[in-house]
Amino acid sequence: MRYVFIDPDGTGGDWVHVVVDAPTGVFYQQEYGGTSRRQGQAEGYLVPMPGGSGQVDALATVFEPFRGGGADGHVWEGAELDALREAVGAVRYWACDGKAETPHPLRLDESRLTEADDAWLPVHTPDGPGLLVWSARRVRGG
Repeated sequence: MRYVFIDPDGTGGDWVHVVVDAPTGVFYQQEYGGTSRRQGQAEGYLVPMPGGSGQVDALATVFEPFRGGGADGHVWEGAELDALREAVGAVRYWACDGKAETPHPLRLDESRLTEADDAWLPVHTPDGPGLLVWSARRVRGG
């Protein structure tokens, strides 16, 4: 087994990735949850998402009301849930069949909403379930 900590020193700039669930033996670790500094881990493969700063801004905007403390245990509903769906859907996942690549919007995995937090969101991709992770320094106040 191998462990990879995503952006361990926080100097990676603005980035957005998806860890697609797969039995790879590689575990990606991410600090999330704002100033709560939770540590998450997911096995799979890492797919960088294009769009960087604009996507980080959209995701950060959803989490700003939490004042950097993360959203652990938050019940997502109404306008907040709509904003979360929209921010996730704005991220394009480029799937490839070996011949051509096509962009697909990510979908929030609402069956796993209890896991949803700053820089750690369960999603559906064309390649299966995964986690949307991003550099959330602005939400943390860093």
